[in-house]
Amino acid sequence: MSIELKNVTKTYGGVRALDSVSVTFSEGGVYGLLGANGAGKTTMLNIITNRIYADGGEVLIDGESAPGNDRALGKVYMMAEANLFPDSMKVEGALKLTQSFYPGFDMDYAMSVAQKFALPVKKKVKALSTGYASIFRLTLALSSNAPYVIYDEPVLGLDAQHRDLFYRLLMEKCAEGEQTAILSTHLIQEAANLISHAVIIKKGRIIRDAPAEELSGAAYTVSGPTVRVDEYIAGLDTAGQAELYTEISSTPTDDYLDAAVQQALSELTREDIEGMMLEGYAEEMGVDADSLRDYVAQMDDETLMSYVEEMSR
Repeated sequence: MSIELKNVTKTYGGVRALDSVSVTFSEGGVYGLLGANGAGKTTMLNIITNRIYADGGEVLIDGESAPGNDRALGKVYMMAEANLFPDSMKVEGALKLTQSFYPGFDMDYAMSVAQKFALPVKKKVKALSTGYASIFRLTLALSSNAPYVIYDEPVLGLDAQHRDLFYRLLMEKCAEGEQTAILSTHLIQEAANLISHAVIIKKGRIIRDAPAEELSGAAYTVSGPTVRVDEYIAGLDTAGQAELYTEISSTPTDDYLDAAVQQALSELTREDIEGMMLEGYAEEMGVDADSLRDYVAQMDDETLMSYVEEMSR
């Protein structure tokens, strides 16, 4: 049971959007399809769901050729970016319409999800805000109960609270063991804890396909002055094809020194900071130390830190 791509190629004009892509999404778990915008993620997903045709290669769903095969394609639900419902249709009506296309669609669950997100089901779909339009599409996808559900950049327009709620619901759904989720996103850090297997795509090529644990164990962060970082990574494969993966964070020397100061300050307790202020300012200002101590005690942490940062310059 799987979705399998074999040597799939797609070209737009002179641009190779997918270059002999071969990858398998097996049954169960959450797959992360990761890559920068324009890497080829959406093109791949649109080919899987028969929205566009590949120039070459093969797409199989549970062993059956997918293009034009309603039985195979009916096992896949893809969260659409665009609203394809009639302008006059309300959210509740759109849920019912989706149920007619996906026999496993759980209306009770959909209404429960809508309630958790405070999605107004009596409102017209076209009148939803950007955030609630995303929530509406997420509700459809979560409730579809299709064996394979594809989420293409699912949290765009959502605030932190709603993103967390979606991630929790997705994990609960996949924990039931009857659904495979493919989460396509460029927000890699945010989705890292959800993903059990990662597929990394760059310029239309799969550069890594491995369990998330394996990738995490091979990841390193290199930081420091630009010149030193450049010297260190010279000759290393930082594109993701070698066993060593590097996340490069280089800064000019002055910025690096500032960062070191910030790091040192972040390790101080409030008691340390108050002591620094008393030692540094009481004598300079010609005031009584006890009076200054009382004054400092009334400051909030943000104000206190701003004074110490000024002292460190």
